[in-house]
Amino acid sequence: MIDREGPTPLYVQVADAIQARIDAGELLPNRPIPSENQLVQEYAVARGTARKAIQLLRDRGLVATVVGRGTYVATTANG
Repeated sequence: MIDREGPTPLYVQVADAIQARIDAGELLPNRPIPSENQLVQEYAVARGTARKAIQLLRDRGLVATVVGRGTYVATTANG
């Protein structure tokens, strides 16, 4: 799933993978996405990479972070 040899930055690949899970309905609106720690373990990336992936998802309007609670799929992500 993650191509460590390719030209696409790892954080973009992780964000794309999470976006695919949102698009597929695996991650539902108003429900949390995996935490930074879970992304680090699941994709074998550094914490900074996981953080940048989450920021990219925020920039795309797919997730929203609630301080002290976590990051959730945006209500408009699936339609």
